[in-house]
Amino acid sequence: MDKKLLAMLACPVCKGDLKLNEARTELVCYQDAMAFPIREGIPVMLSSEARTLSTDERLDKH
Repeated sequence: MDKKLLAMLACPVCKGDLKLNEARTELVCYQDAMAFPIREGIPVMLSSEARTLSTDERLDKH
């Protein structure tokens, strides 16, 4: 994912920072414990499409 695009994106729920998880191809908001998928190179920034982070993922903030 383009670093400039990543810098412009914010969590649609809390407007906080997002971290790229390249292994899972998703953008993660640790404040809301949500992970937004990236499909075909396009971030899907809908809370209805996001998954909830597990407790371990919430504690492992890379």
